[in-house]
Amino acid sequence: MTDKQWSDLTGIVRFEKRKPLSIGFIIDSPWLPKWYGINIIDYFTSDNLWLKANLKAIETYPGVMFLPGFWSEYGMCTEPSAFGAKCIFWKNEFPFAEKTIHASDDILKLRLPNPATDGLLPFMLNRLVNSRQDIEKAGHKIRFSVSRGPLNIASFLMGTTELMIAMMMEPEMVHRLLRIITDFIKAWHKLQRETIDSIDGIMMLDDIVGFLGEQEFLEFGYPYLKELYDEKVSVKLFHNDADCTQSVKYYPELGINLFNPGTHMTVRDLIRVTENKLIILGNIPPRDILASGTRDEIHKSVASLLAENPDRTCLILSCGGGMPPDVTNENIEAFIAAAEKT
Repeated sequence: MTDKQWSDLTGIVRFEKRKPLSIGFIIDSPWLPKWYGINIIDYFTSDNLWLKANLKAIETYPGVMFLPGFWSEYGMCTEPSAFGAKCIFWKNEFPFAEKTIHASDDILKLRLPNPATDGLLPFMLNRLVNSRQDIEKAGHKIRFSVSRGPLNIASFLMGTTELMIAMMMEPEMVHRLLRIITDFIKAWHKLQRETIDSIDGIMMLDDIVGFLGEQEFLEFGYPYLKELYDEKVSVKLFHNDADCTQSVKYYPELGINLFNPGTHMTVRDLIRVTENKLIILGNIPPRDILASGTRDEIHKSVASLLAENPDRTCLILSCGGGMPPDVTNENIEAFIAAAEKT
């Protein structure tokens, strides 16, 4: 993000009104490789191609905030790799991390990973260090430390269904697992901030939060997320594009000040439920409208969202979730045009 974009974003999360309305998208490996014209495996293994793809995005759409910006990652293998997960990489499919926890007793054997040395994390961080000069030469800076959230990582280590069952049947074991993962995430974000001094934001992604009822969220989600978001940074971004209806009212209490939801709730309802205490990064339908919709459908969707939210102090216009695969330049341009027209 440029200095101006960062200044705008930090002002927005302080609820300062901005004109024109800001547009932002979360972009990473599901969208960038195909859009740039390379295979996913090339995007992951070539720092040069990774950098060029990200540079092309910011050059093509200089008026759009891309979040977190120059995201160094290996898809869903990123954090599980530090716990010893076998990571499967196909040439042009999304990677997959195999489970490492097959029985609850395996949690007792789990050890806290070192993000400076374990799994794919050193490669991620070194990519940013090596690319930093070129990123800053392009007028941008690395602003966010990034990770998946504790429940998301737990679901990859033991399986989503198994995690849900364990919450009901062996809650103490789940808390033990989440304690280790949370300590790991804290160390990982700390390392990112210490290595790159331009970082002043945190971004976490945890769709598993949306699988929980309110009481389960309060027990297994709230305390760990609150601890993780208790950092002295300006922007605290959370992504959960699963159903957030049982948990979103608690997000401001956690310290979250910017939220990227799915489409289960309207922006108007999200702002109402959180009592105007949370900036929403959203939320036209990502697949059916932004990726697959016609220009007219995109215009109507954006216009409808904006008509429902005449104040817009709590809004950064985006899609519901990260940028999905197959979004074309034509559709992004239609989105921007619709935003500028309204």
